[in-house]
Amino acid sequence: MHPEIEQSGFALVGNVLDASECSALRETLGPVSGAGERGLLGRPGVVTLAQSDRLLNLIRPHLPAEPQPVRAIYFDKSAEANWGVPWHQDLTIALRARTEVVGFGPWSTKEGIPHVQPPAELLAQMLTLRLHLDDTDESNGALHVLPGSHREGRLTSDRIQELRAQQTDYLCVAAAGDALLMRPLLLHASGRSTSPRHRRVLHIEYAGFALPTGLEWHEAA
Repeated sequence: MHPEIEQSGFALVGNVLDASECSALRETLGPVSGAGERGLLGRPGVVTLAQSDRLLNLIRPHLPAEPQPVRAIYFDKSAEANWGVPWHQDLTIALRARTEVVGFGPWSTKEGIPHVQPPAELLAQMLTLRLHLDDTDESNGALHVLPGSHREGRLTSDRIQELRAQQTDYLCVAAAGDALLMRPLLLHASGRSTSPRHRRVLHIEYAGFALPTGLEWHEAA
């Protein structure tokens, strides 16, 4: 168990994958066009890893029920596909269809997939695992986080600015094979890469709750 997840909203775990496993996963995921690829729980290699006890044992202590992988995204930041992300929380979940349910909203559509903001108390019952497939630091766009910000629920833009002024952020430097565990409500951002190196990350979201009747995860394993 990583008690800092409840206090700070995140934890770095070293050596979850070894060098050969990182290499094999990079080969399996292959090159991507643009920033990355969504819908990866449809790939056998990814879903097997997401459901493995190695990963689930990291997640289980921090969710109220057996973790269910509900979304996987592969990010590849490089000199050819480079971007920065402003400070934000991960507020939406991807679903199969739009069904109006009290407490869920607003809705949006990304790449043809319905997304909705669930109640903040459900987001608090999720945990994201980010597997680093490359060494990651400031130069190639490592994630910055604002410790403890997940405890404030869904934040307004004004409150985000206040917290940024009050606190110092933390840079999540990681080696290939390390994992970052983080709450969706944790404020985070990343800068553009200034390095020719890749920053490849397999991002897997886990939920510890069942959706209300009428709602289905878009890609639950």
